[in-house]
Amino acid sequence: MIRTGDEYRYSINTGRDIWIDGEKVEDILNHPVFKPAIDVRARIYDMAHEDKTRSIMTYEADGETNSIAHKRPYSEQDWLDKRRAVEAVLDDVKGVVTRVGDATIGEMWSLYDGRDVLNEVNPAYADNISRHLDDAVTADLFQVSANTDPKGDRSRPPHEQDPDMLLHAVAETPRGIIVRGAKYETAAAYANRAFVKPTIANWGNSELSEYALGFSLDMNTPGLKFICRSGFAGRQKPEDYPLSNRVDEVDTLVVFDDVEIPWEDVFFYQHTKAATYIRQTLHRYSAYPFVLRVIRLADMLIGTALWNVKQTGLDKVPAVQEKLARLACYREGIHAHLTAAVKLGETSPGGLYMPNQSLLYSGRILASSQLPEMMHLARELCGGQMVLTPDYASFQHPETGPWLNKFYSVNENWVAEDRRRLLAYARDLLNSDYAGHRVTFQLFAQSPPFANSDALYRSFDWNHSLDVVKEAAGLSDNILPERYAKDLALSGAGA
Repeated sequence: MIRTGDEYRYSINTGRDIWIDGEKVEDILNHPVFKPAIDVRARIYDMAHEDKTRSIMTYEADGETNSIAHKRPYSEQDWLDKRRAVEAVLDDVKGVVTRVGDATIGEMWSLYDGRDVLNEVNPAYADNISRHLDDAVTADLFQVSANTDPKGDRSRPPHEQDPDMLLHAVAETPRGIIVRGAKYETAAAYANRAFVKPTIANWGNSELSEYALGFSLDMNTPGLKFICRSGFAGRQKPEDYPLSNRVDEVDTLVVFDDVEIPWEDVFFYQHTKAATYIRQTLHRYSAYPFVLRVIRLADMLIGTALWNVKQTGLDKVPAVQEKLARLACYREGIHAHLTAAVKLGETSPGGLYMPNQSLLYSGRILASSQLPEMMHLARELCGGQMVLTPDYASFQHPETGPWLNKFYSVNENWVAEDRRRLLAYARDLLNSDYAGHRVTFQLFAQSPPFANSDALYRSFDWNHSLDVVKEAAGLSDNILPERYAKDLALSGAGA
């Protein structure tokens, strides 16, 4: 059954050991840093019940109403429905939120595709992942992703330094495994569960490793400590920083202080083959909703820049139009990749409808690699007033307000308050701490750039290009005795 926002709030208000800015959080629901993100996630739950959005956010199966986000994709239409639901959320919250559950479930679908690999290790693991995916649909929990460890000295293998720098198993009990270490997880402090899996690690030629483990984690499990980065919400007034105060998602270092994971929640353990598989296929589904949000971010860049040049009367200048066209090309390039990836999708090893991997990963590289340049282009179009404009209080003060109203009123159509609102929005989108965090998050949230490129390298059809030149150049048949994909399948280290 789909939950309500209040049911979600109740489920996370459990006295977790949460810390931020050097203080322990006593009331997470009303803490100024956490409340905006919690309200956004609660809002997503409530949208599933409202007449206006119920048909967009949910579907019916076996007499139950379930979330579109958790539905396993078996057709092109399933992906179109998911896209419509994400866009409805972004419309409602008036910003970009990424870690709200619909991307993380895709990572578990990747593991579902690897049930044959899990069966070679232990058939119970394959049963566990199938059961957890069913539970995700029926329980409607907010699940996030635990991926990155502190890592320590990456020139040394894990066993040659402090072993806790990578999450690892330290013991077994009749009930499960005991794990120790830490993971970075966006939204962990206010989520219900996490899919925990290994980072890109160097196991050498080891067949077994205490670092090769993946499991589902209940965030109320004893032994967890949540140490959060300082948030952007509440630092300045919402009138001056509307995005920072509305859609900041709090990142957390989750410390595992000898935490027991029940056997029924373990997806793989010790076997590096299973761990390597999930690293190589991790984002075959989750890259879609991740990159989809960059289209919305591109719309925000275009809209902000275009409104500014319209306000200042520069929208008819050819040089300005050329810059706007470049922003539009960036946006449409991402849109084209995602649309084609779904249109040209294929059946996965687990029988799911999988977006075309080469197109999907190409779109991800395009979206992430060009984002800093596009943001700088939007800065140019917004001009210097974006960083020079006084705050909201100055516009309201009886001594300074009249002067600011005079100098920020562009004409009879564009009054000072509209000008101030646009410039405040632009500053938060492009120049604030939140803006800088957004760029870095986009760059690394689905593995670093080299891993993104590696995923594309393993997905692209190199044989087609080789065959084109072989035929055109008249090369002999004995130059490529084996298909390139046979070697390609062994290359690379992670998606």
